[in-house]
Amino acid sequence: MNTLAWIIVTTLAGGILSAAAAGLFAIKAKASQIPMLVSYAVGALLGAAFIEVLPHAINQSDSVEATAATVLFGILGFFVLEKLVLWRHCHFEECEAHDPHAPPQQAHGHEHDHGRSGLMILVGDTFHNFVDGVLIAAAFMADTQLGIVTAIAIIAHEVPQEVGDFLILLHSGYSKGRAMLLNMLASAAMVIGGVLAYFTLQFAQALVTPLLALAAASMLYVAVADLIPGLHRRPELAATAQQVLLIGLGIATIWLVSSWAHGH
Repeated sequence: MNTLAWIIVTTLAGGILSAAAAGLFAIKAKASQIPMLVSYAVGALLGAAFIEVLPHAINQSDSVEATAATVLFGILGFFVLEKLVLWRHCHFEECEAHDPHAPPQQAHGHEHDHGRSGLMILVGDTFHNFVDGVLIAAAFMADTQLGIVTAIAIIAHEVPQEVGDFLILLHSGYSKGRAMLLNMLASAAMVIGGVLAYFTLQFAQALVTPLLALAAASMLYVAVADLIPGLHRRPELAATAQQVLLIGLGIATIWLVSSWAHGH
């Protein structure tokens, strides 16, 4: 496949298909299984950032210092965006949806915020998916193998995130069918972001390396700031051992995919 085809296929899988899978999972799965997905996603994100994306950005860059500064700026930028509720991975009220021990009212915030929280989920998720599409496109334009690893890491964290989004939409008063449809439409922004970035970056190749650094920053921020704090809600030894095992499995998946990709 050519680069554009790779971008379209992976953003479709990362966006629309993961949203559909997450919706089906949320309807049928036990709530206790969601933290397992989150633990695996943490490993996939950290593995992709440190094994593939960051090294590639450093190797392509004329200045290691500039790349490090871009990662730092990216982490701070994502923090500010999340504070503005534009970047919606998992802020406090919504993260409770991942906690099987949380009372129902905690999983979606206060009763009078139902409609607004559902709308904010959709706005934030659309923006977040668009950015992920841009980052996937930048990775594929740098190297096909890098693009595959980046897409896998993003898909790994999309599923538990979309499960959370789906649950919030249900609590906001949407029907199951409408919640799934809206979630899939928001996820389609990943395809749009990927295709637009492909055509834009052909005329702005100098942006590819900084975007890779921002991709690494995004993965690190999501893993460390959004996902890991939720895992601390289960401090017991057995849960911690399970989390460490699943994080390791996520890292191992990226390493194996990376090794396979570089061997072809």
